[in-house]
Order: sequence, then structure tokens, then C-alpha cells
Amino acid sequence: MEEHDKGKETENHSEMNNEEDVDVAKEEVEIITEDTSEESSNNNEELEAVKQEKEQLQDRLLRLQAEYDNFKRRTEKERIAERKYKSEEVVTALLPVLDNFERAMQTEVTEENKGFVDGVQMVYNQFTEALKSQGVAAIDTIEQEFDPNMHHAVMQVEEEEIASNTVVEELQKGFVLKDKVIRPAMVKVNK
Repeated sequence: MEEHDKGKETENHSEMNNEEDVDVAKEEVEIITEDTSEESSNNNEELEAVKQEKEQLQDRLLRLQAEYDNFKRRTEKERIAERKYKSEEVVTALLPVLDNFERAMQTEVTEENKGFVDGVQMVYNQFTEALKSQGVAAIDTIEQEFDPNMHHAVMQVEEEEIASNTVVEELQKGFVLKDKVIRPAMVKVNK
């Protein structure tokens, strides 16, 4: 009987150990589950942070690309304008020389100076052709409507037979380089 009691005791003890083991195992599963859910929430937070950073970097990249494209367009525009008006400084410096040629040709032609005047006329013609080849053209003024972008009014007159705001006389020629006014014409304008 003692042995039987001992067997029951061992059996009871073994059942108690099994129950304790089950409880310990349940606690361990709960701890692992808590750790896993904490890791999962940490991973979700990290994933969201990485997604936000990716979106910010993409946005920044798109902005940089747009800025670069704008820079390229602006640079190309400037380069085209520079090529188009490359001769502006030289032409502006030569316009007073052209004015002096025109004054020289207004002298009275005599037998003594005829050869000289003809030579000046030839140089003047060559000079104006060179300017035309660079895209320089004189501004039309006489009997044109006054345009403040093209004309510089220095005097006003009152003549009834001429329409109001019309150029009456050109005092100094004006010039355009391609489509840009490089020197407005000095004119007299009717009131």
C-alpha cells in the first residue's frame, strides 16, 4: 500500500509539474507574443518613417529636376539672345561714325572735291552694307506716327496740314538691330 501511495504521490507530483510546465509555457508564449507585437509595431513605425523619407526625397528630386530644367531653358534663351545681339556694342560704337559720314556727304560738290566726295560715298555705301549684313536697319520716321519705343521727340511743332502726333522731321537717324532698338531716332513731332 505504501508503494501504491508512493505511486499516486509521484503521479500527483508529475501532474503538478506538468501543470506548472504548462503555466510556464503559457507565460513564455505571452511574453513572446508581447515581444512580437512590440517588434511588429516598431517595424510598422520604422516602415512609415522610411515611406515618409522616401516621399520627401522624391519630392526634393522632382523639385531639383524642375529647377535644373528651368536653368537649362533660361541659359539657352540667354545664349540665343547673346548670339542674336552679339554685334550690338560694336554697332553702337560705329553709329557716330556713320553720322559723320552722312554729314561729310552733305558738303557742296565742286569740281575740286568731286573725287573726294565720290570716295566718301563709296565708303559710306560699303559701311551701310556691312551694318545691314549684321541686321542693322534705319528706323522709318518721316510722316510716321510717333512711337516712343522707336522715336525720341526733342521738339514739337504745330502744323495744321499734318496729322497730330506725326513725325515732321528727323534730326538724327535711329537704328534697330534685328528687332531691338539700339538708338531711337531724334525727331520733331506735330502736336
